[in-house]
Amino acid sequence: MREEDKPLEAAIGATVAEGCDGGRWRRVPISGGGFRFGTSLVWFATARNSKKHIPVGVILDLDTLVGKIAQTSIAMAVEDFYSVHSNYSTRLELYTRDSNKDDVQATLAALDLLQNFKTEVIIGPQKSSQAVIVSEIGNKSHVPVISFSATSPTLSSMHVPYFIRTTINDAAQVNTITALIKAYGWAEVVPIYEDSDFGRDMVPFLADALEEINVRIPYRCLIPELSTDDQIKEELYKLQTMQTRVFVVHMSSSKGSTLFMRAKEVGMMNEGYVWIMTNGVTNMVDSFNSSVTNAMKGALGVRLYVPKTVELNNFSTRWKRRFHKENPQDMYSEPSIFGLWAYDTMHAIAMAVEKIGVQTIKIENSTVSQTLPVFPNGEQLLKAITNTKFQVPKGWQIPVSGKKLRVGVTIGPYPEFMKVEIDPETNATGASGYSIDVFEEAVKRLPYAVPYEYKLIGGVPPASSETYNDFVYQVYLGTCDLVIGDITIRYNRTRYADFTIPYTESGIAMIVPVEKAMNKNTFIFLMPLTTDLWLGSIVFFTFTGITILILEPKMRASLKGSLSGHLGTIVHLSLFAYQEKLENLLSKIVVIVWVFVLLVLTSSYTASLTSMLTVQQLQPTVTDIHDLQKNGEYVGYETGSFVEGLLQELKFDKSRIRVYQPEEFAEALGKGSANGGVAAIVHEIPYIKLFLAKNCKSYTMVGPIYKTAGFGFVSLLLLTSLFA
Repeated sequence: MREEDKPLEAAIGATVAEGCDGGRWRRVPISGGGFRFGTSLVWFATARNSKKHIPVGVILDLDTLVGKIAQTSIAMAVEDFYSVHSNYSTRLELYTRDSNKDDVQATLAALDLLQNFKTEVIIGPQKSSQAVIVSEIGNKSHVPVISFSATSPTLSSMHVPYFIRTTINDAAQVNTITALIKAYGWAEVVPIYEDSDFGRDMVPFLADALEEINVRIPYRCLIPELSTDDQIKEELYKLQTMQTRVFVVHMSSSKGSTLFMRAKEVGMMNEGYVWIMTNGVTNMVDSFNSSVTNAMKGALGVRLYVPKTVELNNFSTRWKRRFHKENPQDMYSEPSIFGLWAYDTMHAIAMAVEKIGVQTIKIENSTVSQTLPVFPNGEQLLKAITNTKFQVPKGWQIPVSGKKLRVGVTIGPYPEFMKVEIDPETNATGASGYSIDVFEEAVKRLPYAVPYEYKLIGGVPPASSETYNDFVYQVYLGTCDLVIGDITIRYNRTRYADFTIPYTESGIAMIVPVEKAMNKNTFIFLMPLTTDLWLGSIVFFTFTGITILILEPKMRASLKGSLSGHLGTIVHLSLFAYQEKLENLLSKIVVIVWVFVLLVLTSSYTASLTSMLTVQQLQPTVTDIHDLQKNGEYVGYETGSFVEGLLQELKFDKSRIRVYQPEEFAEALGKGSANGGVAAIVHEIPYIKLFLAKNCKSYTMVGPIYKTAGFGFVSLLLLTSLFA
């Protein structure tokens, strides 16, 4: 037995089992000075003389939920990794320190781990403010400091090369938050954040992003890190007195849960308030108790997406069983994204250590501090860790057996969108049309091959709204993996299946007849000269002539003869006053105004005539669906369409609603309401455009009058992202 193993044997106080190859089972110390990790003991199979133990420091706030979650995940990661890689020549030996949510304690813990345990890697610390100091220490000692939870955007490996972040910084979620605010059109937002590096450092990025979309920040609500409930309430009361009702909460999970509890108490979780949470709170929602989640009802949150896989489900089950055993007082916890990052961080370190191997460590004194060691393996280990890559799973895989994706199609009323044919010899289903082209192009652009086959759903008659509901339901029943076609995204259909993003324009509009506004003939040049224009011009002519005659004494004195002669003089002055020698200043002003009016009249006439000669003068007979209701007109819709329900919602009399097949639309519109037809057909925009492509001269589209989501493909959640 080696001398260094004797204290370990004495501490364990148990007989070890020798293997035939000279190996034995050994319990590795997980926290400094002892063998307990939380309430669990970790065992590893190691070869007696071949395994090299690499000391790794862990700094966590063990009294916090994130710290407890990370502690369990780190222990499981080491166990799982070496159970799979039992042949590795290296082993990680963990020494855990509790920083007690204090920056100074975290610093002292790092110094202790480096000086007394010669740790070659430090995991943590948990908080951004702690990571700032500890990463500087690691930088001087050439020891990588890896944090899975320090998300402050100001932390960067550019300034501290030995700092590695295995999470994303908080600035990454800013664009998502601003996109949400922009979509709802909110003009003012108040950020609520805690007074810490974590809280303060993201706000400038949020402010810049909001400024780009012209959203104001009238006030910034800063909550002290060690605030009491009364202090939080005081800030909330202050917010109640302000006009702004949209708040962005950027806090740690513990402080954020307290904020929402107090907000509910003061009545700020009621209707009229908007709460948006950053992922600091949202990532931990699954671990909150029911009183906290009830207080948060109605709040919107941003969180990182983790695909659901069989491996993740199995890990979560094992993790929760162990966590609740170690922390029986925390009954609501889930692994959360922090637990998953901590788990992956340990795997990355274990792979990196094995990759570079470990020579005999020679510790050199630092030139900066005689008590701070410098680790010569640090640079090589840093490079190996940063070069470690994990695969992001697709979430699904084509079975090895070669089973094809079953794509459901149906016989619809519009073959231009989807046409289904059955090969009489092979009985294979073939499909064509615009919807099919979109689907096949999407499949071609996938980074991997997806074999598929079409499967006919439904009978020979054209599908209706109800049969389309059944068509979508086939995905839920498992009859097919995906259904495609001209399927409108409807709320009732999303209850049992998921849609891709729309691939067509959305909305409901009307098809109405058009009428020519005028006939183009020889006397069209007279049409801009309306009665009002004629009367107005005559009045202005007369007024101008009389005014000049009154203001110019010489011209008035020269008036002789009959009334007709006087009228002639007035007309002459109206048309040619600018040629006369006028002496009165007011007369000259009147002439200037009259010349200006003539220019306006001439320009207006020219523009009107040009429009009549060049623009196709086709006007819809109906411009507003409510006019149809007021006038008691008949309206139509396609057989089996959900538009029937929409018309009833708009308070149309059922006796005034008529149903037609697509080929009957033109005839019904041509007859009109008075002759057994309809004044308008209400339909979905993609179908209307198809109709107008064949009947553009006599009909036009008015609207949209109602918003819908457009056409999409239907699949299970697992497949939806393939076609997004």
